[in-house]
Amino acid sequence: MITTKQASPETIRLPNEFLDRIKNPLARFMRIESAAGAILLLCTVIALALSNSPLAHVFEKLWEIDISFQVGTFEFARSLREWINDALMTIFFFLVALELKRELVLGELNKPRMAALSIAAALGGMVVPAVIYLIMQSGQPGAHGWGTVMATDTAFVIGCLALLGTRIPQSLRVFMLSLAIVDDIGAILVVAIGYSSDLVWWPLLVAAIGIVILRVMAILGFRGFPLYTLMGVLLWISVDASGIHPTIVGVVLGLMTPARRWVSDERLYAILGQVVAHSASSESNADTKDRHTLQMAETAARETLSPVERLVIALHPWVGFIIMPLFALANAGMTLNLGSFSSSVAMAVFFGFVIGKPSGVILFSWLAVRMRIATIPQELNWRLLASGSFLAGIGFTMALFIASMAFDESLIEGAKLGIFMASLFSAVIGLLLLISLPVRKPPQVSLPQ
Repeated sequence: MITTKQASPETIRLPNEFLDRIKNPLARFMRIESAAGAILLLCTVIALALSNSPLAHVFEKLWEIDISFQVGTFEFARSLREWINDALMTIFFFLVALELKRELVLGELNKPRMAALSIAAALGGMVVPAVIYLIMQSGQPGAHGWGTVMATDTAFVIGCLALLGTRIPQSLRVFMLSLAIVDDIGAILVVAIGYSSDLVWWPLLVAAIGIVILRVMAILGFRGFPLYTLMGVLLWISVDASGIHPTIVGVVLGLMTPARRWVSDERLYAILGQVVAHSASSESNADTKDRHTLQMAETAARETLSPVERLVIALHPWVGFIIMPLFALANAGMTLNLGSFSSSVAMAVFFGFVIGKPSGVILFSWLAVRMRIATIPQELNWRLLASGSFLAGIGFTMALFIASMAFDESLIEGAKLGIFMASLFSAVIGLLLLISLPVRKPPQVSLPQ
């Protein structure tokens, strides 16, 4: 072992840059969501501008380009828009499920009564809007689109809250983030159940076997992400062949991902204690004991984060800055004709979001607290919750996703306009209500005399 001089305090810890990436996953998630919301808004504006310009036809044709893959006699053919909506959105839902799993096991929602408040609010924010929509569309061609008004856009909601800074407590951000995540999980279940084509049972059996294999792999200790990725792709192909929308695979895989870390702090410190410096000798490339110890320390440091945490850190920027903007570009385009806003579908979508979302969130939250199923955090009062609930009416991305499957060409433009107007109205009203509340004062800290 080589003796080294006394190290300075600065050199005996990892650089701040790395610590900042992992020390507060929830804060990091919200920062990326806020930035992603801004990019999502920019891409939405670009899509709207191009759809109402002389380049509208070219812009639409771009997303209809066919892309196919063939292996032997097996062929997958989809348009560019369909690949984005079916394949890339599976990764989005995988990330959503990962974040929900992390918060339920490791984060702010690991207390059942705290989690119950967000789950109840999300349930109300899905049921009540759907009921309002169905009442307004009863007996009309657009009744099948009831799932459109059930979703909340996570990125835009967190982006709106970021504009308020310290005016609102962290508990409201956690509540709205949790509500939006549970809402998105509910939305993809709605897609899988309500908007899938005729079922073919044998691919479902193959998919079920694949899920069992994945579970056995986890029990046996397989830890390599590439192997799990391959199994995930095969599972996606099986579910897609069954007629169920394949994005449900992202939810299943995300909830199956382990949230417990493999290496404890105690074991990590013990391994790091064995790390010794080695000289740059002629045998520096040999498989020495020092090199083996360093490799083991590298693995141990990586495995102190659970698979859920590592995947969230790795995937979140890709989803926020590439997948969701691509989705907005491919789906947010529409011809702006305010005359279409008077259509029955547009009005049903608008009132489903603007009236149904906040009333459902408040009603189900109140019932859950009243029945002692849930508890409301100390910093989160009913005025804050009621004001923030209007932001749940921002259903932009997920609403467009469901609308693309629920409506035909004769109704989709009215649905898109209703989604756009409802999201804009909900954002403005929610922000104005939150701004009108008294500024939250930071807690006073008493100094010793």
